Amino acid sequence: MNETEYIRDTPAKIGKGQGAVLMLQGTASDVGKSIVTTALCRIFLQDGYRTAPYKSQNMALNSYVTLDGKEIGRAQGVQAEACGIAATTDMNPILIKPIKDMHSQIVIHGVPEMQMSAMDYRTEFLPKAKGIVLDALDRLREKYDIVVMEGAGSPAEINLKDRDIVNMNLAGWADSPVILVADIDRGGVFASIVGTLELLEPHEAARVRGFIINKFRGDLALLKPGLDWLEERTGIPVLGVLPYIQDMRIEAEDSVVLDELQYQRQEKRDLDIVVIRYPRISNFTDFDALRWEQDVVVRFVQSVDELGTPDVIILPGTKDTIGDLGFIRDRGLAEAILRLTQTRDVQLVGICGGYQMLGERLSDPHAVEGSAREAAGLGLLPMRTAFSKQKKTVRVRGELSQDHPLQFVLSDAKAHSAIGAYEIHMGVTERSTEPGGSEHRKLFSIEADSADSLEAGEDIQAHPEGLATADGRIWGCYLHGLFDNDAFRRSWLNGIRVNKGLDAICETFQAEERKLAEYDRVADIVRNHVDMEKIYEIIGCTHRKP
Repeated sequence: MNETEYIRDTPAKIGKGQGAVLMLQGTASDVGKSIVTTALCRIFLQDGYRTAPYKSQNMALNSYVTLDGKEIGRAQGVQAEACGIAATTDMNPILIKPIKDMHSQIVIHGVPEMQMSAMDYRTEFLPKAKGIVLDALDRLREKYDIVVMEGAGSPAEINLKDRDIVNMNLAGWADSPVILVADIDRGGVFASIVGTLELLEPHEAARVRGFIINKFRGDLALLKPGLDWLEERTGIPVLGVLPYIQDMRIEAEDSVVLDELQYQRQEKRDLDIVVIRYPRISNFTDFDALRWEQDVVVRFVQSVDELGTPDVIILPGTKDTIGDLGFIRDRGLAEAILRLTQTRDVQLVGICGGYQMLGERLSDPHAVEGSAREAAGLGLLPMRTAFSKQKKTVRVRGELSQDHPLQFVLSDAKAHSAIGAYEIHMGVTERSTEPGGSEHRKLFSIEADSADSLEAGEDIQAHPEGLATADGRIWGCYLHGLFDNDAFRRSWLNGIRVNKGLDAICETFQAEERKLAEYDRVADIVRNHVDMEKIYEIIGCTHRKP
């Protein structure tokens, strides 16, 4: 298939009675497309429209597990929540999870199908991908009134445009209008907008129906002459200027957000929790709820100098467990962490890949995560992990084991022990039989909470999950989203407080309620700063004011 055929071949058949589409594209990565998409999803829901998000191809390590136990990009899971609906793989039919050395795991409709180099993906897979993404979009449009489509990166990447399935080619196939989002906080906003338009083909530029300028911190009156010039220069309206939203509490997908968290000034609080930020960190949003607690500071660190003397050190998930274990060893972090756990009253917690690191040995005979085939773990828990070709993705529910060693302050331990979480991992971890293993305790008893997993017979019976030292100071598990369980989170933090001689705190927040409230807050900001009447006109829908 040559480039012209790929771009201009006949679009897939679009069914009758399909919902409207609107596409958000950006002048670059990290300009705020995902947040604006989330806000518009929420606004359309508030205005009475059945709404769904859609991103044909996503590249992310921070993923989301659907109710049927499939894996998609976290942004589309979040956007589905903002729409008040359950996420499905149609909302992100292709997920790319980078491994290293220009290779990625390719997840199609929630299931890992292959590993490919960037070049092989482009030459061998992309020509076949059009049917996958359009079939998924077609199903969404049959079910929903409005589908809000999110692009990726920039539509003006000249080296990638000929086989694009996520920006302007997709907009053409779906006959979708496009709103271009630009980030003024990084500077050069007018050049980035005009430059993007100049690099588009005339038929592509004609799809751009408006601009949204994001992350503005200044006096709008000073910006007005530039907005007037931009509209006159391009003939395209500026639909709104969004302010820089402080203390955003919508889960982020791209780890670039950690740069801001890492360097922002941290106020002094009672509990200091450090999360190790290795190169392939994944599902870092596991710790958002901890950041929102009134007595907790969460710091993402990459060096020994940043480590300090925390109350808790967390080894988070990773897409390359052996590689990132090598990273913390090379940086001296492993040695420093071990020293702190031996000389100070510090808890060390491992989640998913971080849990695997706490064991004695890791083996990857099929190279499913990286090039290294075997490595010694930190040797802190009596267990070994082998990586298999099949990924486990499942939502789970359960409770604390009766003999768990974690220190808790609970008024009713039994009533507050229930948890819900999810697993995403290639590794299979087994407890070793070496002497001393009996001194370690199981943490949770869980079972599948996914309809498809239950039908398939996966983990129907309750089974143990996680392992801890007898004193509870070193522990880990595979459970992503563990700290989103309000009673567990607050009780665990209170145990640390009491151990430090501090009083327990009774009040906490409901993570799910706060998440929904944040969708409403950000939607209100966007609604108040953009021309929603014009946006509804662009997509051909009536503006139903709430």
